[in-house]
Formats: sequence, structure tokens, C-alpha cells
Amino acid sequence: MNEEQKYIDFESYERVAEPHKRERISAWRTAIGLQDVDGLRVSEYLKETAVKHIEGDITIDEAKGLIDSYYKSTDNRKLVENDRTEEADKVSARITEILAEKTFSFTPAQLTSIHRRLFDGIYKPAGRIRDYNITKNEWVLGGKTVYYASADTISNMI
Repeated sequence: MNEEQKYIDFESYERVAEPHKRERISAWRTAIGLQDVDGLRVSEYLKETAVKHIEGDITIDEAKGLIDSYYKSTDNRKLVENDRTEEADKVSARITEILAEKTFSFTPAQLTSIHRRLFDGIYKPAGRIRDYNITKNEWVLGGKTVYYASADTISNMI
């Protein structure tokens, strides 16, 4: 990976990429952006791996495997910015995989399945309906909270 690719500007890359690569770039940008909204930063290794996938050198399954291997080997892993970079990298790859599938239904079963796929091995309750209420102050909303559905309401939908 050369230095130019290491610090790739995905937005600029998307404008000049071949049409079949634009879709992959868009998925990676979305995935990385969703991490950013939560205040998480992906590693340079994730960006390098994303470029390999965008270029067609590896599949999304291979990209996910490389990222998993990267975090299993502490000898080869570079220092990360914080302890949530691993989460950001793994979830970004999983989001990219899901976006490529072109299927979605707005049902509790689909949403819990997506939650499980995104957070399996990261959070113990991955794919389970929460039984408690939550709020979350969002910097992107100027510190205002997102109002989530009541746990009772969610469990009644299933």
C-alpha cells in the first residue's frame, strides 16, 4: 500500500472511480461515517483494507478476515488511537457487507439480525431486544438526546 492510498480521501476517490467501484466506496464511506457519528475512529489499517476491497483485490469476507486477524495478533498490530478502534473497524466492515446485500425489511426480526451481525463478539447483548430504557446525548445533535422507544414497547412488537 503506497502512502497516497494509506491516507485516501474516499469522497474524492468516489468521484473518479469506475462505476462498479463507486458502490463499494459509498458503502465504506457510509460505514466509516456511522462510526464517526458515534465518536469512533477507524484505523489506518481498516482504510488500507477498504481500498483493497474497493479495488477488487479482496472480497468483503477476506476484508473482514484480515481485520479480525489484525486484532488477534498484538505483535503485528500498531497502537490504536483508543480502545474502541477495534469496534469501529469490525463494525465498519460488517456494515459494508450488509449494505452490499441490497435487502432490507423494517421488521423486528430484521433489525435484531442486523444488530447481531454488527456487534457479535463485541457486545454480549448483540441481537437481543433490550429490557431497559436508554438515552444517549449526541454531539451531532448539539448534545441533545435521541429518544429511543421504551423497552416495553419494543418487546410488545415481537
